[in-house]
Amino acid sequence: MSKKWPENICDWLGLHLIPGLGNITYKNLLGTFDGDPNRAFKARIPDLMQTPGLRRELAEKIKEKKFSQDPLDVLKQAEALDLDIITYHDPLYPALLKEIHDPPMVFYLKGNPIPPNVTFIALVGSRNPTSYGLKSSEKISQGLARRGLGVVSGMASGIDSAAHAGCINGLGFTVAVLGTGIDVVYPPSNKKLYELIARKGAVISEFPLKSPPEPRNFPIRNRIISGLSRATVVVEATLNSGSLITASLALEHGREVFAVPGSIESFKSKGCHFLIKQGAHLVENSDDILDELGFNYKCTPKTDTFEQGPLPPLPEKEKKIYEIIGDYPIHIDDIARQGALEPAQAAGTLLEMELKGIVRQLPGKMFVR
Repeated sequence: MSKKWPENICDWLGLHLIPGLGNITYKNLLGTFDGDPNRAFKARIPDLMQTPGLRRELAEKIKEKKFSQDPLDVLKQAEALDLDIITYHDPLYPALLKEIHDPPMVFYLKGNPIPPNVTFIALVGSRNPTSYGLKSSEKISQGLARRGLGVVSGMASGIDSAAHAGCINGLGFTVAVLGTGIDVVYPPSNKKLYELIARKGAVISEFPLKSPPEPRNFPIRNRIISGLSRATVVVEATLNSGSLITASLALEHGREVFAVPGSIESFKSKGCHFLIKQGAHLVENSDDILDELGFNYKCTPKTDTFEQGPLPPLPEKEKKIYEIIGDYPIHIDDIARQGALEPAQAAGTLLEMELKGIVRQLPGKMFVR
C-alpha cells in the first residue's frame, strides 16, 4: 500500500470490525488499556472482562480476532477508493463530536478533512417535502454558508439534498453523514450530489464498507449529524419523522434546536410546529440562527443571503397569476377563481409560464412557483 496510514490503524479497525462491539464499550476498552487497541488484542480474557459492559462472548471474539472483515483488506479497499479513516484519537477527529455519549470510535471519510474552526449547523427534514420546504432549506443553508458556517445533513432526498446544495452554492463546507457504508450511495439518484460533496466538503460514515441502507442504520447515524453541529434545524417534518429523533438527540447533546414553521394546513409541518410548542426556536432565515447563537451578525428578518434569479419581464396576466401562486401547491381551478379568469385562459397562461420556468405543475393540476 502506498498511502501512509497511522501505525496502529489496523488495531483500531480490528476492534471496529468486531461484531457486537458498540462504541461505548469500545471507548471503555480503550480506557482499560490506556488508549491502545493493540494492548486489548494482546490481553488475556479475564483482563478484557475488567472493561465495563464487555461480555465474555465479546472478549473471546477480541482474543480470537473474529472480524466481520479483514482489517488489511479494508485498508486496501479504502486506499483504492481514496478514503481516509479517522479514529477517536486522530487530530482530525471533530472535537464537538467527542462530546456526545457514544461517539464513533472510527469513521470513514471521503473528501476533505472536516475543518476544526468552522461552526456547523445541522439541517434535516422530510424526504418528500413541499416546494416551500425545499426552498426554505436551500435558502437557510446558503445564508449560513455565506456567513462562514458549515452545514451537516444526511444526503437523503428532499430537505437534506437541498441543504447540501444550498451550502455548496453559498461556497460553504458541507458534511454528509451516511446511513450506509461510505462506498454505497443512497439513494442512488444522489450519486452526482455525493461526488460534488466529496469535492467541496466531506462524506462520512461509521458503518463498515459495503453496509446496505438498513432502516436501523439511519436513527444511529442521526446522532452524528447532531453531534457535529452546534444546532439542529428541522425544516419540514411530520410527527413521526426521523428528523424529530435528530432534534431529540441534539437536546440530549445540549445543543440548540430550531424549527421552520409551515402552513397549519400542511401535515408535513406538524413535526416542526410540535417542536416549536415544546420550546424550539422558530426560524425564518439564517440570521435568526446566528442571532440566537450569539454571532455578531445583524438580524435582518425580511431578507437573507439566498439569491434567486430575477424574473423575466411578465405580461400583466402572468404577473397576476404569479402573485396568486405561492410556495404551497394551488389547484388550477383556485388560480382561475382568484384571478377571475376563464379555465382555458388560466390553463394557457400557466403553460406559457411553465415553459419560461417560472412555475411548475405538480400531479393533480397543482401549481407552485
